[in-house]
Amino acid sequence: MPAFVPLVDEDSPDAIKTLSRISPLLIPANSLEAVLKDAPEGTPYYVLGDHKDSANLDDIVSWLDSGAQKVVIPLSWASELVNALPSERIILLLDAANVTAVTDRLREGVSGVLIKTPAIDVELITSISRFFVGCSIFAMSTSAVAPSTSDIRQLKLAGASLVIPTSQLTVAEKDKSRLNIADAFLAPLISDRADGLFPTVVSSWSQGGKTLGLVYSSAASIKESVLTGRGVYQSRKHGLWRKGETSGATQDIVRIYLDCDTDCLEFSVIQHGAGFCHLERASCFGELSGLAALEFTLQSRLESAPEGSYTRRLFNDSDLLRAKIMEEADELCRASTKDEVAFEAADLIYFALTRCVSAGVTLADIERNLDKKAKKVTRRPGNAKPQWTSKPQQESKPTLSQQIPPPTDAPIRMRSSDLSSISKDERAQLLKRPVLKSDEMIAKVKPIVEAVRTRGDTALLELTAKFDKAPLSTPILRPPFSAQSMVIPDDVRNAIDIAYSNIRKFHAAQVDSAPLAIETTPGVVCSRFARPIARVGLYVPGGTAILPSTALMLGIPAQVAGCKEIVLATPPRPDGSVSPEVMYVAKLVGASAVLKAGGAQAVAALAYGTETVPKVDKIFGPGNQWVTAAKMLVQNDTDALVSIDMPAGPSEVLVIADRTANPAFVAADLLSQAEHGVDSQVVLVAVNLTSEHLASIELEVDKQANALSRVDIVRESIRKSIIVKASSVDEGVQFSNDYAPEHLILHIEKAKEIIPAITNAGSVFVGPFTPESCGDYASGTNHTLPTNGYARQFSGVNTQSFQKHITSQEISEAGLKELGPVVATLADCEGLQAHANAVRIRLKALETQP
Repeated sequence: MPAFVPLVDEDSPDAIKTLSRISPLLIPANSLEAVLKDAPEGTPYYVLGDHKDSANLDDIVSWLDSGAQKVVIPLSWASELVNALPSERIILLLDAANVTAVTDRLREGVSGVLIKTPAIDVELITSISRFFVGCSIFAMSTSAVAPSTSDIRQLKLAGASLVIPTSQLTVAEKDKSRLNIADAFLAPLISDRADGLFPTVVSSWSQGGKTLGLVYSSAASIKESVLTGRGVYQSRKHGLWRKGETSGATQDIVRIYLDCDTDCLEFSVIQHGAGFCHLERASCFGELSGLAALEFTLQSRLESAPEGSYTRRLFNDSDLLRAKIMEEADELCRASTKDEVAFEAADLIYFALTRCVSAGVTLADIERNLDKKAKKVTRRPGNAKPQWTSKPQQESKPTLSQQIPPPTDAPIRMRSSDLSSISKDERAQLLKRPVLKSDEMIAKVKPIVEAVRTRGDTALLELTAKFDKAPLSTPILRPPFSAQSMVIPDDVRNAIDIAYSNIRKFHAAQVDSAPLAIETTPGVVCSRFARPIARVGLYVPGGTAILPSTALMLGIPAQVAGCKEIVLATPPRPDGSVSPEVMYVAKLVGASAVLKAGGAQAVAALAYGTETVPKVDKIFGPGNQWVTAAKMLVQNDTDALVSIDMPAGPSEVLVIADRTANPAFVAADLLSQAEHGVDSQVVLVAVNLTSEHLASIELEVDKQANALSRVDIVRESIRKSIIVKASSVDEGVQFSNDYAPEHLILHIEKAKEIIPAITNAGSVFVGPFTPESCGDYASGTNHTLPTNGYARQFSGVNTQSFQKHITSQEISEAGLKELGPVVATLADCEGLQAHANAVRIRLKALETQP
């Protein structure tokens, strides 16, 4: 890590040139183009994202592809970008007060943390660094007062680097209000030599890092090198040694590096004149060899090769040089043995480097381009151009969304793969879900959310009229709800009542009502007790299907958990009313309000509250990408102080079927999820099924699908769905666990015995007479389940989702006498004296009691 990192906050080309020699620059995104225009080519830099803007993945990828080593992102961007970008390229920007808001997922998804504090506090930074184990730690004071060299030194000893605005840095010696750049670089250096000098390796920037010599530096020589950009060292006999001052073999400093122990240096230089060595050789360690020697020879031949020589011909005749490069490339491709490949590669490199030298391109230029390409986070497909292929190259398989839809009269079929014959990479592809462009969706919903946050009901009514086509005078309904709003057929009412009863029984049994109390040490009692989340928002979709079942699944656990305020949000119909089935459920679950709004505007109203809509503490419920993106956005806004149930994605089902499976049952279960939407994920794991058995299932899928009113939706989702052939139940279950489906249906012999092997699934449906539909509506389990593979980490919604747990402890005098010394010892170990004192002062009081 560098000794310090300059934050470019003012236009100062001279300072930027000086700083580029010793540290990466931290450049605000909005100043990137202007700063890089003034910076030397190849200057290492980080980009600082602006928290005032929304995260834009395309912009960040562009910064990284263009050469930024890392991107510093604010916490508000993190949930969208972490795991979408390489962790080693992300630094998280945090106010010290927000450290506790960082989840394990965010912490593991970044390589560094930049902590903003009002003043430099080494103890605080040290404490925070324990939380971010393995991360590079950067600290930045928001104070207008320039830091001292002592601040840099102490932070470096603590394993952190100080970020300093360039407005607080100077190249001037007498400017006491700002910190001299060279002094800042020198601050952490510590010599282990009696004479205080620093061993310094000098390497050639233009010759692939070839070592030129070993010299010594002093504080004075380093300072002059930093400020002038010329090679200046410390002769142990003659004092300051300005390289080339008498011989003309001067050096331009490109970069100065500190070693890991801050006791020696490397100067990467461009060497002019005869060379570095006093024997007029390029290096004190002998003549150049390999590529560096070839480059040196070609550069000298470009200047002095006689007319008629072969090298001169190559330089003068571009057609000849082009032909030789192509000839040698062809011979390299035809080489078969190790020696032949090496021989032909050497020829090709000779001619390729001749081409480079003739164009003024150095090995350093090539290496910079290699480094820049390595930094890219996007990659080209890598296909060869047609003229270089011996036969027409097969085009890359288009993504599912790019494939041409089959004609509507074509059979509705799934794609097939066999686990026994596919590669590891192909298996991994089967486990992938469609990429959700969350960055794009969040950018789209942000203006909607912001409008509701700032303009409340006015914006909410405008957006409801725009998106739901429903002009409203008020967005909210309060109980008692009118009888007219709940008029439904008797059979529907009866079905809802039965479903309500079953779901309530199951969820009431989940209530964590009895406190847990454990005596961990005699006299030390630790307890945990549950309390309901006070205010919850329940989002009930109303897009392509009306879902009163979702109102039941969310409202009942909220009701039995004891939530004081239950706000149910659902899109209104064009006349401004709400589905009577949903209204009836709202009454059953004791909803305190019904919000007539959908999409991102409903989520925003629940998160921030409006003049009429109560603000909630947690938002539940599925929805489309607009709803999901809005939920992700508000949960990361500290102004909202709202959490969400889980990440959401398209509906999923995975069916494991063996020889005992009824083809009609299996097909029906696949279609029950396929009809949710064109992006529904449907997987059939076929365990040793004969081709005839599989064909009968596919025939049933086609037959039943064509009888559905939502056949157009089913046709799209099924053609993206897959049949995975497995050789055993164990192999099928393993695939399912890796896939982690929302719904898992077991159409296999002795299905109940397989349950212990299931490790990842939202909900499991056991046996041929347990259709997923029962869980969706009325069996009693909850149908709000993790999708997109999140069943690896998340449970489905349950009663405890609406509760929070509080711990307590009560310690007697005897208990403190036994536990207190242990606590004080640990507090001393961590250097937290006040913690230890809080115990010892009590122990001392106990000692003085009669």
